[in-house]
Amino acid sequence: MTGLKIMLVAAEASGDALGAGLARALRARQTDIAFVGVGGPRMADEGIVSPFDIADLSIFGWIDGLRAYGRVKARVAETVALARRERPDAVVLIDSWGFTIRVAQAIRAEMPGIKLIKYVGPQVWASRPGRAKTLASAVDHLLALYHFDAPFFERAGLPTTVVGSQALHVDMAGADGARFRSRHAMAPEAPLLLVLPGSRPSEIARMTPVYEGAVARLKAADPALNVAVVVAGTVAEDITARVATWPFRVQLVQEAEKYDAMKAATVAMATSGTVSTELALAGAPMVIGYRFDPLSYAIMRPFFTGKFATLFNTAADEEIARELIQADATPERFAAAVGRLLANRDLRQDQAARQTAALDLMGRGGPDPSDLAAQAVLDVIAA
Repeated sequence: MTGLKIMLVAAEASGDALGAGLARALRARQTDIAFVGVGGPRMADEGIVSPFDIADLSIFGWIDGLRAYGRVKARVAETVALARRERPDAVVLIDSWGFTIRVAQAIRAEMPGIKLIKYVGPQVWASRPGRAKTLASAVDHLLALYHFDAPFFERAGLPTTVVGSQALHVDMAGADGARFRSRHAMAPEAPLLLVLPGSRPSEIARMTPVYEGAVARLKAADPALNVAVVVAGTVAEDITARVATWPFRVQLVQEAEKYDAMKAATVAMATSGTVSTELALAGAPMVIGYRFDPLSYAIMRPFFTGKFATLFNTAADEEIARELIQADATPERFAAAVGRLLANRDLRQDQAARQTAALDLMGRGGPDPSDLAAQAVLDVIAA
């Protein structure tokens, strides 16, 4: 197999990281390979120049999607135009269901000879299982993250390879909680609450006020509580501006020291997403929350079929980490749930241990997902 051209399409920060890892793994297997596509700064570091900034495609929920419809439609057209110009051997569409399914359908209609591969399927085990059939009609192959994903898509007739989640392979060996505490003048045993507001603008807007209210209550109960807030790169300015108005001292945590902070945390308070897996790997007990646009939630709620929002809760089939979703995601309930963990070392240790056990159920310790994904892509092209 020589002279391949592969197009990678990612529309969010998490997909950008997956795309960069996949590009490196593909290049390690085959030197005469060219990449084009859509992505962010990590994919740009791998030589993939995006025709537009993906920041405005970080959308979640039906109402947010409707508001952004014109913008998304234009970006879909630009992505399809790139495929039309470049005529790649395959297009790998990474995560971001709403955007990538539109791109897949448009490319399939216009250029049916191009192999289409979806990397990360929609969470049909949690909501709208009919999406499995929709995806099966639009792409040739799925690279799934977890074993419990595969049956839904295979029943719909979509060949699926389980590659594992890169989040389970985050290397925490170099993370040092003591180093973080020393750097920020925190005593070794001082309580530290780590807040992770999210990586989408809509998440920041809805969850940051909730976290502020929860922290205010916790600080009132224990003025010595240290608080640190992780500033995700794609929304760094927004988070920084919001936290600057909080009426108490907060340590901002940049991406470079995020894992040190996770190791240092006594308890974490986080917006639902991949970060919950990273926190579990770091051994940090946590409380998870999420708020949707109210109208989006009212429309979507009947389609939710899963018990939990957090992946390790789903894998274990129990609420190991407390989940506070929508109406439950209030400052009072966060403060109560976090406060219980802060006050009880045994409770924290038990939750951390059960989180770790659930990660094993998710496939921790398996082969590198980027390597498996790269081989699967090459196999699909060669078929």
